Amino acid sequence: MNKKLIIEFKDFSFQYFSQAEPTLHNINLKIYQGEKILIVGPSGSGKSTLGHCLNGLIPFSYKGNITGKLTVGGLETQDQDIFKLSKQIGTVLQDSDGQFVGLTVGEDIAFAMENDNVNQEEMKKRVLNVSKMVDMDRWLTNSPYELSGGQKQRTSLAGVMIDNVDALLFDEPLANLDPATGKTAIEIIDDIHEESNKTIIIIEHRLEDVLHRDIDRIIVMNDGRILADMNAHELVSSPILIENGIREPLYVTALKYAGVKVTPDMKPGHIHTLETSHVSDKVYKWYQSISKEIIKNTQPSIINMKDIFFEYDKNKPVLKHISFDIKRGEMVSIVGRNGAGKSTISKLLCGFEKESQGSIYYESKDIKDKTIKERAEIIGVVMQNPNQMISKPMIYDEVALGLKLRQVPEKEVKERVAQALEICGLSPFVNWPISALSYGQKKRVTIASILVLNPKIIILDEPTAGQDYKHYSEIMEFLLEINKAGITVIMITHDMHLMLEYTPRAIVISDGEKIADAPSAFVLTDQKIIRNANLKETSLYNLAQLVGIEDESSFVQSFIDYERQVRL
Repeated sequence: MNKKLIIEFKDFSFQYFSQAEPTLHNINLKIYQGEKILIVGPSGSGKSTLGHCLNGLIPFSYKGNITGKLTVGGLETQDQDIFKLSKQIGTVLQDSDGQFVGLTVGEDIAFAMENDNVNQEEMKKRVLNVSKMVDMDRWLTNSPYELSGGQKQRTSLAGVMIDNVDALLFDEPLANLDPATGKTAIEIIDDIHEESNKTIIIIEHRLEDVLHRDIDRIIVMNDGRILADMNAHELVSSPILIENGIREPLYVTALKYAGVKVTPDMKPGHIHTLETSHVSDKVYKWYQSISKEIIKNTQPSIINMKDIFFEYDKNKPVLKHISFDIKRGEMVSIVGRNGAGKSTISKLLCGFEKESQGSIYYESKDIKDKTIKERAEIIGVVMQNPNQMISKPMIYDEVALGLKLRQVPEKEVKERVAQALEICGLSPFVNWPISALSYGQKKRVTIASILVLNPKIIILDEPTAGQDYKHYSEIMEFLLEINKAGITVIMITHDMHLMLEYTPRAIVISDGEKIADAPSAFVLTDQKIIRNANLKETSLYNLAQLVGIEDESSFVQSFIDYERQVRL
């Protein structure tokens, strides 16, 4: 039996009125009922614009010129409106908070039915059914803003499913979730696909995380064009991902390092389907051949937290018994679930909050009497969202701001700004307005505005959030250079790849307590730590098990050592 055609792009192109060139070029794509599709591509590839076309934001909110045709459910989208399209394609946004309209979870899920004048009894029945599907039936009376990241995602999902739409569109569903919650989100999406046979379209640059469950087809985009439309096994066996700056799964990279030719018949699209029986010996020999690096930092302590307690409200401790010591010139990750207390640690270090108990030492001196301003001379903080840090319209003025507030002479300001912009790769843009920059470039501006103050320590909150692999790599290589220059780098992150590949050591926080302070390779292969901190084991751990290597932690560490040698 032929499957019903749900969506068809036919020679479709789109150009925003504000752009000189089209964002989408000659798109031809058919999506059928019950298919599960993943759309990947680097930043600026056109994948988000394609999503806007599907949910009606283009042409009804974002205006531009359209050529060719896009039909949804057999009707051309230009002849419909956003309301009609929302009854066919439900969208779950990257930012769940931007999607909530109800005061409680139940109200939010019911919102679409209120607009349709559905009677109360029918409404309650449908809300209960849908909330059970996404495991949110026990939270119906809670405020959406009291929920965890994963629960918010489930509530948004229920809100679009209530309409019984034909297709569900997920725009970067993993962007704000900790590793384990992201894994659960992919499982929920898969369960709904299995149970309802709805068409699922996922736009996401974290390819390996989505491939945790099966995908029918992957659409690869770049420069506004579709470059590939194939299954996961064919795609990861081809050079397409690397050629277009998209990160391939880590286990595929490891196989290639070991000299294995990855082919579709190995079923390499998912770690749970990978056939390794004929390559196990090759991988094992490669693992044995890697010279083991022992990196020992012999520098003195730069920051030391001793038995720190903190609470926002009395009798509700946020941090308990936090103790750790970071050496000068180290690069360290602080990881853990949403709400574990990671960001609170950075607030205490900077003096934005005051510890209830315990002491913080900088170079063995207690800093309890140092003001925020005095701490800012030695500790710089780069927030996750660059737009929350930027206050000037021009790049030079933004980077120079901290120095001018400190009344540094103008000649020295110019020299230090020029030096910081050079380090950050922003020298050609010194006289540009910040509004002309990409998100990744804005991130660099915020780092430059901290670097210019010559801090001894930089704390970065999710430094690679929202970055594609190319920009991710650029930012991390740049941070490595800063670190080599002697600056201590502390990263608060959900990105397990970042932690594994760039920070030899990880401090793990769970429910306000430190549960581990160990090599990153050990953290991501210890099931107890992974479970307690809402992390996710690396696929290198699974590969080690598949090829019969018993010391998974050593295998993961060997991969990191090999990759570091390749980078150097």
